[in-house]
Amino acid sequence: MKIVSASFVTSASGRNGYPGGELPDVAFAGRSNVGKSSLINMLVNRKSLARTSKSPGRTQLINFFLVNDKFYLVDLPGYGFAKVPEKVRIKWGKMIEEYLSQRENLRGVVMLVDSRHDPTRLDHQMYQWLCHYKIATVIVVTKIDKLSKNQANRQLARIKKELGVLPEHPLVATSAKTRAGRKELLEEIYNLLQ
Repeated sequence: MKIVSASFVTSASGRNGYPGGELPDVAFAGRSNVGKSSLINMLVNRKSLARTSKSPGRTQLINFFLVNDKFYLVDLPGYGFAKVPEKVRIKWGKMIEEYLSQRENLRGVVMLVDSRHDPTRLDHQMYQWLCHYKIATVIVVTKIDKLSKNQANRQLARIKKELGVLPEHPLVATSAKTRAGRKELLEEIYNLLQ
């Protein structure tokens, strides 16, 4: 799949703010600071389409990006250790759950896990939730450039085993920095959209 255009459309905190129409969505989910926005920027060949930040919790709304005038990439707020009040974290959780369970245009979720760490309790919860609701999922292991080839292979196997990744859910290693895995991930997104 070739990406020729990408533009920010809207930010939403609930259903009333989602774009209308029939175009399909592919959502990006993962803990705070796992690299969702950086990965979206790498995929669409833009430096700052999705806003990135060193501090966790930058994405606070559901952000919709129109790609090739054919589908949306959707950047969900990160879950986990963002330095925000508990009330805000609960609100984000509800916002994400409402989107994932009720958005009819959703075709699949790209779930990101940091290659440098084992999956967290929240990663396990998210993956189990996606499996429970039978949402097509691609597991993306980010920041793979931070590991040696041997470390990367070991960590990929470990993440796959720890999460209990189902055979129908592809695992793709990526790096927003080196652009590793871009072609493979675009292929998987194309498959989700079919």
